[in-house]
Amino acid sequence: MTLLPKDKKLSIVQNKKAEGNTLFPVFLKLNELHTVLIGAGNVGLEKLTAILHNSPGASVTVIALAVLPEVQALAVDYKGITIVQKAFSDADLNNADVVIAATNDGELNNFIRQSAHDRKLLINVADKPELCDFYLGSIVQKGDLKIAISTNGKSPTIAKRLKEILNEGLPDELDNSLQQVSALRNSLNGDFASKVKKLNEVTAVLVAPKQPEKKNFIWLIWGTIVISILVAITVLWLKQPEFKNYVEAINPLFYYFLGAGFVFALIDGAIGMSYGVTSTTFSLSMGIPPASASMGVHLSEIMSNGIAGWMHYRMGNINWKLFKLLLIPGIIGAVTGAYLLSSLEHYSQYTKPFVSLYTLILGLVILSKAFKTGVKKSSEKIKNIPLLGLGGGFIDAVGGGGWGSIVLSTLIAGGRHPRFSLGTVKLSRFFIAVMSSITFFTMLNTHHWEAVAGLVIGSAIASPIAAKISNRISAKAIMISVAIIVILISIKSIVAFLTKVL
Repeated sequence: MTLLPKDKKLSIVQNKKAEGNTLFPVFLKLNELHTVLIGAGNVGLEKLTAILHNSPGASVTVIALAVLPEVQALAVDYKGITIVQKAFSDADLNNADVVIAATNDGELNNFIRQSAHDRKLLINVADKPELCDFYLGSIVQKGDLKIAISTNGKSPTIAKRLKEILNEGLPDELDNSLQQVSALRNSLNGDFASKVKKLNEVTAVLVAPKQPEKKNFIWLIWGTIVISILVAITVLWLKQPEFKNYVEAINPLFYYFLGAGFVFALIDGAIGMSYGVTSTTFSLSMGIPPASASMGVHLSEIMSNGIAGWMHYRMGNINWKLFKLLLIPGIIGAVTGAYLLSSLEHYSQYTKPFVSLYTLILGLVILSKAFKTGVKKSSEKIKNIPLLGLGGGFIDAVGGGGWGSIVLSTLIAGGRHPRFSLGTVKLSRFFIAVMSSITFFTMLNTHHWEAVAGLVIGSAIASPIAAKISNRISAKAIMISVAIIVILISIKSIVAFLTKVL
């Protein structure tokens, strides 16, 4: 192989025909530069807003004959803005570092551009790509991470849409990772090469290739297990009379709850909620006391949430700071709720209507969620996370469900990223379900093991196929149906109690 001389390589690069977007992206420290903006109409307001959104401390002089009230308001809020209400003159650029022309006068824009170039200043002329030395791209920001999008002046609208996609797709918690990597970099010892190697290892997860074949292999494993169990049961049923007699002697309640647990787990997989409230409502309607109903729900959720939490952990969807804030208070609340509910097991005829009232409220919540077109986020994230975990754990144990409905909904509505919130809530739910179940076990002397076993086995069978089902069913239709059923059964239970009392 013949190697080209260095100067020959450079010549080839220089002579190579440029293709596509040849703009060179840079990030300016506008806090240390003086920007002159000519024009204070709607376009000028848009440019000024973009500058202040990215550099709140920027020094900007706005020159215009007419100034919108919104521009005046920004000058009040931001000390770096100076408004000069007059016609533009060539001398206005004497102290400028960056120039932006935002007028609707073509001749004036050309004059401003020439004045800028006479001083060797870079200029952006609004909506005139051919007159621009640089463009103001669409910006995506997550803390210290900032991404600029350019379409080479061809379509700002597409840039805006890409900004919306990235804003939604990139989690807010990405800034936490950025700060952690920065702290790690500052703590590393050794030469430059060893530091780079270590940082590459840490951040490799961000670019890890997807492995679709792994997903197919998992489905193959689950399918093999299910088929093997079905074959074994069929053979035992046909060839072992003792097994057939044993199955026929099982309380029919087991089969009712087996089917119910399967269906409720599929519903939960389709809409991401309602397993606890549907299972509890069904259990109460079948005559199961509230404490035994809640125990069955929590036992059946150990496996499903354990699997879900592990998968979210593998995908990096856990906000560990949020997890720590939720876990201990959530466990305390759940154990306390399970203890109180178990202590009142002998008074189940009185506690049952209160639990039914709770499921009625959750049914109404589910119904309202079904008709909401989107989640309205708060401007500030909820900060009292431990109190949220404590209350969510307690209500979940007493009512047989609600951890997801209460905690997850509150986190998302408070501005936290849905994917990280879901992963964190699922993983913490596993530990809370374990501690609740242990409390119920030690406190209760239940006679409803058929119902408990049915829920556990039914939900376990449904867990591997719930996600597959979710993409084929209308979530809104399921939520409406579930909400109506839960509301009607809860009302029936409450009315029956009031009728008996009165």
